Amino acid sequence: MNTIDIANILRETLFVAVKVGAPTLLASLAAGLCISILQAVTQINESTLAFLPKFLASMAALLFSGSFMYETLITYTRHIFDQVIVAGGS
Repeated sequence: MNTIDIANILRETLFVAVKVGAPTLLASLAAGLCISILQAVTQINESTLAFLPKFLASMAALLFSGSFMYETLITYTRHIFDQVIVAGGS
């Protein structure tokens, strides 16, 4: 493996991490935004009010996008192992 291969692997790793983490983070962000708008409108300043909706949104995102995350990680792992096998054989 040379420097270009390692740079490509690192770039791909970061991209996969973003793809896997994005659904839960975006769901939590959307839930937090909705709760904060509700708190601003009603002038309720309770910091613990946002925990349960964020948690439920994250769990729903994991439920609905779990298979996508699984496939992404399996594909990436197979790709990395294939590169290791090719690099070890040459």
